[in-house]
Amino acid sequence: MKKPLIGLTPSHNIDTDEIHMGPLYPRAIRMAGGIPIILPLEPDSGELRQTVEGLDGILFTGGPDPHPFLFGEETLSGCGEISVKRDAMETELLELAIEYEKPVLGICRGIQIINVGLGGDIYQDLYSQTERSMPIAHKQPPLCYGPSHTVTVTPGSMLADICRSALCSSSSASPQMFLKVNSSHHQAVRRLAPGLSVCATAPDGIIEGLEMEGYPFLLGVQWHPEYLWKNDPTAAAIFKAFVAACRSK
Repeated sequence: MKKPLIGLTPSHNIDTDEIHMGPLYPRAIRMAGGIPIILPLEPDSGELRQTVEGLDGILFTGGPDPHPFLFGEETLSGCGEISVKRDAMETELLELAIEYEKPVLGICRGIQIINVGLGGDIYQDLYSQTERSMPIAHKQPPLCYGPSHTVTVTPGSMLADICRSALCSSSSASPQMFLKVNSSHHQAVRRLAPGLSVCATAPDGIIEGLEMEGYPFLLGVQWHPEYLWKNDPTAAAIFKAFVAACRSK
C-alpha cells in the first residue's frame, strides 16, 4: 500500500534565517505509516499550491509565537519570539489545506495557528492575561518526555474516539476520559474560531484541544504527543488516526 505524504512545517532560526527540523515529528509520522516531507519556508503562492495539491496531509508543528497582528492585537510585553516568515507561510498553507480538504494536525503552535487562521484568537501570555484558580504549569520545568498535567477529553469528540480505540474501550457510555499530557507553552487558544469545537481542556479551564466536525480530519492539541508516543498509546493513536485520514485521501 502506498504511504501518504505528510507535509511538516519547519522550524525557523530567526537569527540565522535557517530552517531545520528535529527528529521527533518525522519519527512519529513514520511510526504511523506516513512519509514526512519538510516544507520550504518561503515558497511563492503558486509553488505552495502545487505542493499542497501533491500532499496527503499537513502537520503544523510547534514553534515561536504567532504575531498578534494576525488576530488584530498590539504586541504585549509577555509575547515571545516571532517568525513573520513562518506566520505568512503557515496561514496561507492552512487556507490551501482547507480549500483542498487535506487532513490537518496541529501541535502546540500548530493548534494556535489553526485557530487564528480560521478566525479565532489566542492568549499572548497565559501568565499575565489569565487569573486561574489552579495555575498549573503549562510550561513544565523538565523536558517533555513525561507528562506534566491532565486534560479532560470532551465526550463524543473525535479525540475521544481516537483515545478510546487506543485504550481498547468501545463503550459509548465510558466515563469521563482524562489524559496525562506534557506541556511547553505560554500561549493558548482563547476565542474559538467559527466551525471549531473544544475537544480537550486543562484543569484550569485552558483549551488544550480543538477539532472541526464534518471535515475529513482536523485536530489541534496543545501538548506534544511526538515526545510521548513510544510509551503512551493515546499519543501514538493521534498520529495513527491522522495518517489513516491522510491515506484515505
